Formats: sequence, C-alpha cells, structure tokens
Amino acid sequence: MLILKYYKKSIPLLQLLLLLQLVLNKHLLQLFLQKPTHQRNKGIYIYFEPCLFKNDRVFYLLYEMAQKKQSKKKSTGQLKKPLLIILASLLLITLIGYILFALPATAFDEKSRMVTIEKDSTQKSAVLKVFKDAGILKINSLLGIAGAPFNIWDKMKPGRYEIKKGQSILDIVRMLKNGRLAEVKLVINRVRTRGELAKLISKQFMTDSSFVMEFLSSNDSLAALNTDTGYLFTKIIPNTYSYYSDASIQTILEKLRAESIKFWSRNNRLQKAAALDMTPEQVYILASIVDEETNYESDKYKIASVYINRLKKQMPLQACPTIKFAMNDFTITRIYEKYLSNPSPYNTYRVKGLPPGPICTPSPKTIDIVLDAPETDYIYFVAKSDFSGYHHFSNNYQEHNNKAKEYQKKLDEYMLRKAAEKR
Repeated sequence: MLILKYYKKSIPLLQLLLLLQLVLNKHLLQLFLQKPTHQRNKGIYIYFEPCLFKNDRVFYLLYEMAQKKQSKKKSTGQLKKPLLIILASLLLITLIGYILFALPATAFDEKSRMVTIEKDSTQKSAVLKVFKDAGILKINSLLGIAGAPFNIWDKMKPGRYEIKKGQSILDIVRMLKNGRLAEVKLVINRVRTRGELAKLISKQFMTDSSFVMEFLSSNDSLAALNTDTGYLFTKIIPNTYSYYSDASIQTILEKLRAESIKFWSRNNRLQKAAALDMTPEQVYILASIVDEETNYESDKYKIASVYINRLKKQMPLQACPTIKFAMNDFTITRIYEKYLSNPSPYNTYRVKGLPPGPICTPSPKTIDIVLDAPETDYIYFVAKSDFSGYHHFSNNYQEHNNKAKEYQKKLDEYMLRKAAEKR
C-alpha cells in the first residue's frame, strides 16, 4: 500500500514524482480535482490534499494540466458523434461515387449493344423497360436513381444509343442527357427499287417506311435535291455512309447527293462521260444494266462496249435485265416472248435508247468500266451454253443466232432434267 501525502514544504523530487504520476495516471487526475479523499484504486491507496498547494507553482501547473485533460475529454465526447456522422457520410459518398463513376454497370459480354428510344417512349418507365428488355444493366433501377438529379427523363432525345461494355451508370446517364446518339451505318449495295431503298433507310433510322416511300415518290420533295423520281438513284453511289440515328430523310439524301458529286469530280469521270457523249446520269443508267447482266468483270467491259455501240447505231438495247425490272420480278431466269410486249418504258426491246432511269444502284467499279469501255465492233452477246456465267460476243447476227440456239437447247435440257427430279 502506498500512502502519498503532499505538503507545502515537501522536497522538489517528491513534487516531480507527483507531477509524473498525475500526468500518467488518469485516476490521479480525477482525484486532484476532487475534495481530499481516501479511496481504493486497484489496490493502491492514495491520500491527497490539494488545499495545501494553493500558493505552490507545482499545484497550479498540475491543476492546469488536469483541467485541460478533463476539458479535452469532454470536448472529445461532444465531437465524437458528429465526427462519426461525417465519416459515415464520406464513406457513403465514396461508395456511391465508386458505383456511379468506376463500377462497370453493363451486363453483357459483347463489345457493345444498341438501344433504341422511340419518339413516344422517352418517359422514365419506358426507357427503363427498353434497357431491361435489352439486358443492358446489371441493376436496372440504378439508371432511374442516377438519372433523376440530371432530369434526363423530361429532355430525352429519341434515337439509337450505343452502350459499350464496361460503361458506368454515370457514363450512360451523361450519354442520355447530352443526346449522344450512336452513328448509324447505311450500307448501300445493289438496290433496285424505291421500295427497297425505303425499307433500308427506315430499318436503320427513326423513320417510318411509308413516310420514306412517300418522300422518295414525290417530285416536289426531291426537287430540293435537284433530282426527280426517275433520276433519284443516279445520285446514289453504293458505299457505307455514317449518320446519326435521328437523321431526317432529307439529310440522308443530301449526303448521298453530296458524295455523288464528289465521286464524279474525281478521276476525270466527267471528262470520260463527255467523251462518250453521255451525261453522268446516262452513264449511271447504262452501268446499272451492265451490273445486272453479269458479275464477271472481264465480261462487263465487253457488255458495256456492246451497249455503247448499239446506242451509237440507234439500235434497241434489248437488255434482258430491263424486262425483269419492267415486270418487277427479279426472280425471272428466262425471258419469254410474252414478256417482250410489256408496255413499260423500261422495256428496251420495245423502246430505243436508255430507259428513263437506272434499274439498280451499280457498283462504282461498274460505272468506271462503262467509262473505260474498250472500242469493239460487238453488237451481240449471249450466255455460253456451259452455264459458266460468261458470254459469247459477236458482230453479226448469224453467229449470234447460232450461239443463242445452242444456249436455248442446253437450257431446255436443263429445265426438263430439273422437272424430272421434282417428280
């Protein structure tokens, strides 16, 4: 047992010991501020009389230190609760920030997925349903929560959006808010009719096919593009074109026309057309016929020369592909005599010269083939009887007629054999 009794005339060493004990022992600090007492503290008895130190420097030092420690303890207790709230808030904010900014929100494995927001489906519930049906997000409700502060639902831009793998919720919200629509690739290869073009455009863009068809069939609408229904396709060079998904039909056609102008301004194409005594539109129409005759490039040059020779001689082109176009039946494999009486202006067996418009959108290569067609004396050609897809060319009717009969005979035999196989 330790009895510590401190008086005013105690030696300095004892004062230092007391100071050290008070600093290190919180129980002594508590006792120091109380009235003289005698109590048990873990087996150590301490008897202390602070009243004896009222004029002692050590007393005031100890008293001041004790007061500070007690004040600190009280203030710490008072600040503890708000501090915990602040720390919890910061933790929550950090967690939310991680979810919004860094955590991948997408639920698919491919490089990207497209979602289409229709014009009448920009409400929150409709948009969330589109995302859910497309399987875009891991937690679909997060889009609704994150989008609310940005007020995206009242300003949603309809169109097609590309969601990339690994995007965060905030990335997607910003995309929707800013209306960053995905680029749409309009791929034009061989298109034969306005109906086909209307379906192709409406499939890629936020446009009804009937509206597109109405626009393509109106000379008044096409006048702004410096064309008409007959020459419309001559403004279209097959290629891949990029647009935003909300592009209007007029915007789409304006770009096609602009690219057509660029095409003709290159590689001396205008000069070559003039050398043939043809306009770019006439070259395009002729190229559309050549393109439908064969897929073999070597034959295309010769076929182009045949038609150019016939035009110069003012002979009917007698091009079988124009009959198919006039009949609006591109599955026809054999031209019968009854087809030749069709009154369509596209029937080049009846009408001399070029038809009033192209019968398809020819490839740029075929257009160049017509422009670079060799000079020949051929005015006839017929498919070879070996069904290779190649043609026999001649400059006299007798030779042509013999080859035509040979081909017809082989074709008859083939058709009979096919009919027998079906029985």
